[in-house]
Amino acid sequence: MSTFSTATERDALRSTLDWLRDALMRKVDGVSDVDARTTPTASSLSLLSLLKHAAVWERRWFQIVFAGTDVRDEWPHVPDSEDATFHLDDQDTVASVLALYRAQIAVSRRILADGDLDAPCARVDLVDKNLRGVAMHMIQETARHAGHADIIRESLDGSRGV
Repeated sequence: MSTFSTATERDALRSTLDWLRDALMRKVDGVSDVDARTTPTASSLSLLSLLKHAAVWERRWFQIVFAGTDVRDEWPHVPDSEDATFHLDDQDTVASVLALYRAQIAVSRRILADGDLDAPCARVDLVDKNLRGVAMHMIQETARHAGHADIIRESLDGSRGV
């Protein structure tokens, strides 16, 4: 589990985001692939779809929006709805989606570690933010989805808490 550091603003952003990412990933600990796809609440969300969505948005916000990475076969070149990022393919498993999420987190962590927090996003046509704003947005999104995952996991097997 990540620990919080407030030594610098960057440490506070990084450690908060890492703690929330860990909380989201812990929600699939010990969950089968079948249960991870289950939608036990009124929502259409599952643990696995939340995790996949989180991986996609890590890439979009840090790599595409902030760093300006051009991914031709992905948004914004290929438009989709936000709901599409929750879509699971037949080959998606807890292990494969966790690996995807961890890979995206690794890139995001490097960008956050190396970037100037005041640097504007490369894709100003998509969003008027800087690296600090991207980190704050991802903290908000990840916290929201960790809360969703907590409710889903409690609905599946009664476990709760981050």
